[in-house]
Amino acid sequence: MLRLASYNVNSVRSRIELIGLWLEHRGHDIHILAMQELKATTEQFPFDFFKNLGFFCHINPQKRYNGVAICSKLPPNEVQVHFNIPILDEQARIIRTRFGKLDVWNIYAPHGDLPGTEKFRFKMQWYDQFIHLLKTSYDLQSDRIIITGDFNITFDDRDVYDPVALAGSIGTMPQERSKLKALLQLGLVDGFRYLHPDAIQYTWWDYQGAKIWKNQGMRIDHLLLSPAALPFLRDVEVDMWPRRKNKIKPSDHAPIIGAFDSKILS
Repeated sequence: MLRLASYNVNSVRSRIELIGLWLEHRGHDIHILAMQELKATTEQFPFDFFKNLGFFCHINPQKRYNGVAICSKLPPNEVQVHFNIPILDEQARIIRTRFGKLDVWNIYAPHGDLPGTEKFRFKMQWYDQFIHLLKTSYDLQSDRIIITGDFNITFDDRDVYDPVALAGSIGTMPQERSKLKALLQLGLVDGFRYLHPDAIQYTWWDYQGAKIWKNQGMRIDHLLLSPAALPFLRDVEVDMWPRRKNKIKPSDHAPIIGAFDSKILS
C-alpha cells in the first residue's frame, strides 16, 4: 500500500515537533508527504529532520509566505517548480514530482478575497492558468496524475458547516467553485467524495471560537485523481489527530491521506 498525505502545516518550523509526533503516531506509514504554507527559505527548511525519518525532500520555498514541499520515502524521477507561466511562477505555490508512471502535484492555491479586489482577480487568473497548464500537458484520460494540496475552495455546501451563514464568503463563492468544476470537467475526480459521497468531513477550522471542537469547518484540502489513477485508490481519510492537539499548537488544517495500491507507480 502507498499512502500519500497532504498537510497545510502553516509554518513548517513552527510545526516540526507536531509533524514528528504525528508520523510516529501513524507508525511512519506515510510514503509521500505533500506540505503547503512552509513559510521558509531553503536555508530554513529542516531537511535533516526529514532525512532522519527516511524522506527525500524537494521544495519550492518562499521567505515568510507560501512555499510547498514533497517529501517521499522513494526519490522522485523528476521534480519541477517552474512552469514558464508568470502568474504560476511568481509565488511559490506549486511543485510537481514524478514517481515511476505517477505524477504528483502539490498546490497551495491563493486564498483570494471578495470580488472586485486584486487578490480575487489573482486567484481567478491563477486557477485559469493552472487549469490550462494541466489541459495542455497531459492526456488526462490515460496519464496517472494526483493533484493534492490546499485549494482554498469548497466544492459545494456539503463542505461548509453553515452554508447559509457563510454564503458568499471566501472559498464558497460561485466564481471560485466554478474553478473546481472546471478541474472536474477535465476528467479529474474528487477522491474523497468518490469514496464518501454523503460524508460530512472538514479539513480546516478557524483557530478562533474553538471551532475544531464544535466541528465548524470547511473542506478546502483535496485529492484529485485522473481516471487512470482512480482504479488504484483504496481510501481517503482526514486525520484529525494532529489538529486536536492542545499542548502543541496545531496547524489550522488537518492532513488528508490517500491510500493507493502500490502498483500505481509501475
